[in-house]
Amino acid sequence: MTPLTFFKALADDTRLRSLLLIQSESELCVCELMTALDEIQPKISRHLAQLRKLGLLVDRRQGQWVFYRINPELPSWANAILHTLATEQAGLIDSNLAKLLQMGDRPERAKNCC
Repeated sequence: MTPLTFFKALADDTRLRSLLLIQSESELCVCELMTALDEIQPKISRHLAQLRKLGLLVDRRQGQWVFYRINPELPSWANAILHTLATEQAGLIDSNLAKLLQMGDRPERAKNCC
C-alpha cells in the first residue's frame, strides 16, 4: 500500500467513518455500519470491499455474519495515522457511535475470536 492509495481511501467520508468505527469497536459487520452511518447495504458493502481490496481491512465469517477489522499487517505509518485520527478527531464519529450503541439485535461475536 502506498501513501497515495491510503489517503485516497480516507478521502471518502463513508470509508473514513467506517475505518474509525471499526477501529473503535475492534470489528463490525455490515448491518452495524448501516445503522451507525445511516446508509444502505450496497453502499456500505461497496466501500468495505474497496477497503479490503486496498489491504486496510480483513474480514472473517461467523455463520451468516461477515465481520471486518483493521488489517493487523497494516504498515506502522498507516496504523499511526488511523490512531492519531481516532484520538485527535474522536468527535467525528461520536454521533455514529451513539447510533451503534442504540442498535438492537447486534450480532454476537464468538467468545474466543481472534
